[in-house]
Amino acid sequence: MSADVNDLTINYEEDGTLIVKETGKEILSKGAWTTILYRYQDLDRSSGSYGPDKFTIRRYQKQKGQYMPKSKFNISSKAQAQKIIDTLANWVKEE
Repeated sequence: MSADVNDLTINYEEDGTLIVKETGKEILSKGAWTTILYRYQDLDRSSGSYGPDKFTIRRYQKQKGQYMPKSKFNISSKAQAQKIIDTLANWVKEE
């Protein structure tokens, strides 16, 4: 892992091929517990192109100077992301 929150990534390579390509990153909170929202694409190995945008929220805990992954939630489609956005927007308006 990493000692610097800015160096955390979900890029993933196998045999020199980028399988998971991070295309966006927003640090939602920093500290002993850090939360990051990522946008990414998976490689379609049969076509060699990257698929549609996906999103994931990752939580890291800093232990002994290193950020260690603790939990994740994958948002598998833009439709699911939009539903989360709409629900949160409505809840925030209620206050």
